[in-house]
Amino acid sequence: MESGITAAERWARDLAAWAVPPEILESAPRRPFVFMPEMFVAPEPGTFELSLSNRRASEALDGGGSVLDVGCGGGAAAFAVAPPATEVIGTDRQSDMLNQFSATACNRGVAASVYAGSWPEIAAEVPAADVVVCHNVLYNAGDIVGFVAALNDHARRRVVIEITPKHPQDRRRALWRHFWNLERPHEPTATTAVEAIGEAGIAVNVEESILPADRLASRPRHLEAAYWCRQLCLPLEREPECEVLAAETPFTGERVTLWWDMNR
Repeated sequence: MESGITAAERWARDLAAWAVPPEILESAPRRPFVFMPEMFVAPEPGTFELSLSNRRASEALDGGGSVLDVGCGGGAAAFAVAPPATEVIGTDRQSDMLNQFSATACNRGVAASVYAGSWPEIAAEVPAADVVVCHNVLYNAGDIVGFVAALNDHARRRVVIEITPKHPQDRRRALWRHFWNLERPHEPTATTAVEAIGEAGIAVNVEESILPADRLASRPRHLEAAYWCRQLCLPLEREPECEVLAAETPFTGERVTLWWDMNR
């Protein structure tokens, strides 16, 4: 551990090092960091195995209740636990994701509400819930303490965060090297997140797991290629090349679940 600097400060500094260089961003034919709703469709009930994070959320919803899904995408984390959840609330910065979330709730007969914007900027507009879930979003939060504090303030029973052990793009660093001769950082990691949350006074439980195989096989390869082509700031004609290289380095199934119960 570095002296004279908190884990939260290290987290912010190391995340900032992942920024794409301006000259690459300026050459991008499409704005990166936009996600495709088709990649985040919530799987149909009975077609998948609950992940460890799903189980931790579900057990806190025994008897029913509401779940708030922060950075919800299509709502995979929320709908995995509905039922037992009887109400789902979603937040996301992309309106097309929220449209998908609302449509899924309607199709499944689950009460739902959605809030557009980035967390925690919109936290004051969002109601509390029995359980708050947040999957694969934390590496987007430069202010990890403020982000997590807002999750904590919105939970009546439990908070469940799921992240990868390393930055989500760490596995695909070879793509950045191939297309741009760009070396990506190695920090921060889930360990840094745990330290920062602990410094904020939250006693967090930490559990490691591998996603069920059906979750890893759910994304069509052509969608994965389109996603990476955009994130890498490349033109559409490079998609076939992205597909080949991405297939050589499949996305990791390793997950770290961070969770804690409310003491109020």
